Amino acid sequence: MDWDKLRVFHAVAEAGSFTHAGEVLNLSQSAVSRQISALEESLNLPLFHRHARGLILTEQGELLYKTAREIFSKLAMTEALLTESRERPQGPLKITTTVAFGSLWLTPRIKEFLDLYPDISVTMVLYDGELDLAMREADVAIRMMPPRQPDLIQRHLLTMHYNVYAAPEYLKKHGMPKTAEDLDNHQIIVYGDDARISPPVSNVNWLLETGATPSAPRKPVLEVNNIYGIYRAVKSGLGIAALPDYMTTEADNLVRVLPELKGPKLDTYFVYPEELRHSKRITVFRDFLLSKIQENL
Repeated sequence: MDWDKLRVFHAVAEAGSFTHAGEVLNLSQSAVSRQISALEESLNLPLFHRHARGLILTEQGELLYKTAREIFSKLAMTEALLTESRERPQGPLKITTTVAFGSLWLTPRIKEFLDLYPDISVTMVLYDGELDLAMREADVAIRMMPPRQPDLIQRHLLTMHYNVYAAPEYLKKHGMPKTAEDLDNHQIIVYGDDARISPPVSNVNWLLETGATPSAPRKPVLEVNNIYGIYRAVKSGLGIAALPDYMTTEADNLVRVLPELKGPKLDTYFVYPEELRHSKRITVFRDFLLSKIQENL
């Protein structure tokens, strides 16, 4: 199978059109189309269904795309390992973590990391789902649960706890609850039910039940399927919510409410593929994270 044609096929399958693939490959649309037609002719089978709205892979095309994707991800990983300096960490480092942790805790510390390692080029993907590290959708992940894939290395970073917080202006208007039962008379912000993304902990909305009367369940003032969104709503003065404690170390204007209430725990893990075990970029980033976490304890 012709390597150049396979490279063009991979780009077209990723982009979904000849035009967009041509922009990535710096080729004309007609040149891309010719390469795909030649590949289909050599294999004697169609790889794409052609529609006015774009391209859809055929069953055979899906099979070839899966193989090509694996090949190119392995090549990208090999290239990164080959170009990394033995003396000084360098090269690209793609990091993925949740929107909340990345926005509030990690992003403000990246400048210090890049000051220490200017030859590392960082890309961050903030996403509450899970990218496939084995397929090189990212190099390393900071996850709020242990990885399910067996071929990933994990390192426990820290255990966080959920506590109850409100903004000063909310408490000034609605008063400070003295007991868990008092929450019946307050505006509670909770995590929304969205089947596309799992909640960060199994009992994330425990605040609706703590101290509540079973015959009169609490109704939230707002549901948001993102912890960062809940944090912003609390900070605006809308209501009371349970937040992981890393958020409140970054916020100077939230007040802890009902400190005797203990919420669920949230374990955080540093995760990366087995192939990057000896990568200096991974090692220095892991050590940097551990040092920053130690500073906050």
